[in-house]
Amino acid sequence: MPEIEVPMPKLSMTMEEGELISWVKQEGDQVRAGEVIAEVNSDKVEMEVESPADGTLVRLTAAEGDVVPVGVAIATLETEAEDLLGGLLDTPAATAETAAATEKAPEVEVRSEVAEAPAPPARAPVVPAARRRAGELGVDLTTVTGSGPNGLVRVTDVEAAAAPAPAPAAQPLAAAAPAGDVEEVPLSSMRRVVARRLVESMQSAPHFYLTSAVDAEALLEFRAELNQQLAGRGDEVKVSVNDLIVKACAVRLRANPALNVSFGGDKLLIHQRVHVGIAVAVDGGLVVPVVRDADQKSLTQVASEAGALIGRAREGKLAGDDVGGGTFTVSNLGMYGIDQFTAVINPPEAAILAVGAAIPEPVATDDGVAVHRRMRLTLSIDHRALDGATGAQFLAQLKDVLEHPLRIVA
Repeated sequence: MPEIEVPMPKLSMTMEEGELISWVKQEGDQVRAGEVIAEVNSDKVEMEVESPADGTLVRLTAAEGDVVPVGVAIATLETEAEDLLGGLLDTPAATAETAAATEKAPEVEVRSEVAEAPAPPARAPVVPAARRRAGELGVDLTTVTGSGPNGLVRVTDVEAAAAPAPAPAAQPLAAAAPAGDVEEVPLSSMRRVVARRLVESMQSAPHFYLTSAVDAEALLEFRAELNQQLAGRGDEVKVSVNDLIVKACAVRLRANPALNVSFGGDKLLIHQRVHVGIAVAVDGGLVVPVVRDADQKSLTQVASEAGALIGRAREGKLAGDDVGGGTFTVSNLGMYGIDQFTAVINPPEAAILAVGAAIPEPVATDDGVAVHRRMRLTLSIDHRALDGATGAQFLAQLKDVLEHPLRIVA
């Protein structure tokens, strides 16, 4: 009977390797396609590995605790040929089923800027798990060359097609420091990923920056009054300034779908849902958990969910569903006393908002001069996907909402 390898999957766009935490299934176990067979840890996020097909686990080639590069086999699955190929071809029924699923839950609108090429006369067979992965990564299966029998497309083929080009190797230092003057500390897996992604983002996405100063007096007073009311009714939720900003961004993204996009080469992906990522500093790096459908949730729901995500991030207990899939990111360093900064876009998103501290400053008023707390927001945009005027309009509207905070919840 044919055998297929189960590789260490690329469970997020940042993942380069994973630590095998535990085997859920053992050698000799019968498994079904999509059934969880192992748990892995990548970038401090615990995720599950699913079987790519029905069959029997005949070999486990990685032990618990092993760190395995993405794409390297961790197990071998023996499967019946008819099970492996059954239902994998794009039959009319399968096509109809896929179309129905798409109609039920549309995620993005693809706006093409060039004429579409004619569809090929036939498609190679695709493993179900590979089809799901292609949907997650936005990979066109007609462009993927399968490595399996008869051109069978596997998960690794899809991930290889989605993988970005490797960053250029770092240049050696001009001169070595004297012995004993330095301590060499190997980069953690997370720090390596963060470094690579920052280089890739800066090299691939032409960044454009817009800064606006926001009068934060009304926002801070609104937050204090809101938290007082929540405490008065026994609610344990506390709303932070960042929660207000996340919710305000979500509200404005819903009204400005041109900002809620990703650049797709010859097309723009206009996301139909608003998922706001929150940059969180953790030991050894940075993670971005995501508040999904933030525009559809109440302010207290956003605050509660964001607090839970940040807590799990700092404890290293984020799940796979907690990260990835963001359409916009907020990075706030105001709590560290930073007045203003520019943030690097978190690909494949097209924009990120950097938030500084609320600093007392003199401002002109109708009665003369007063001291107000003001904070600076800097919007970084991918100039391939957005132009300056679009970004400026969004930032101006966001400033207006934050200076009139009742509009956040209206």
